[in-house]
Amino acid sequence: MSGGRAVVTGAAGGIGSAVAARLAADGFDVHGVDRADGDLTTEAGVTAALGGIGPVAALVHCAGVTTGTPAHDTTLADWHRVLDTNLTSAFLCARAVLPGMIERRHGVIVTIGSIHATRHFPGLPAYSAAKAALAAFTRQLAVDYRRYDIRAVTITPAWVRTPDTETRLTDPHDLARLQETQHLGTPDDIAAAVSYTLTAPYLTGTELVLDGGAGAAQTAALLRPGPRAKLGLPPLQEGPS
Repeated sequence: MSGGRAVVTGAAGGIGSAVAARLAADGFDVHGVDRADGDLTTEAGVTAALGGIGPVAALVHCAGVTTGTPAHDTTLADWHRVLDTNLTSAFLCARAVLPGMIERRHGVIVTIGSIHATRHFPGLPAYSAAKAALAAFTRQLAVDYRRYDIRAVTITPAWVRTPDTETRLTDPHDLARLQETQHLGTPDDIAAAVSYTLTAPYLTGTELVLDGGAGAAQTAALLRPGPRAKLGLPPLQEGPS
């Protein structure tokens, strides 16, 4: 697929802006959507953001929030906010563009997931649950709408260096240990995967995992001070030099 109209949600964020720029370079007519355009967790907000933009060839749902606390400290309001922002918004946006895709019998829906859907990190119960459900929802779209030649794929990154995530990676020692075990992604890495997905007609109902080796090195996280502290583990003692 090349050309046509592509809707990118979360377009003001690090990943969303990179995706929008890449798809514009690929020849798409990109319609970027972010919070200022409407609350994507409500029907009225999605109508305000997506109404009247015309036929949509591709929806790339980048909108989301990465935040959390352990379950016993998570309020119901926080739980709903995380699930609504990461999951409900994807449902509402997909529902908005699907009738047009069905009518034209063609389209692609891409959601941005997270390795936290299956590889859990302390303190993110709502986020992990939302991303796991998002991947399942995307697979369901692929099954339900295959007969209309509509594809659906989740792109599943690990740590991506954006202005938001940089605020949580400020300890040079912690950063150095993280880089010893995995490649840290960039928004352009995710944008390249989205570009590939939109041009790969055999790709649907699955996930593209872009984790920079994080899955292979998952247990290495326990060597890092931050995760150990969150798990209540004592600091590692440095061995003799």
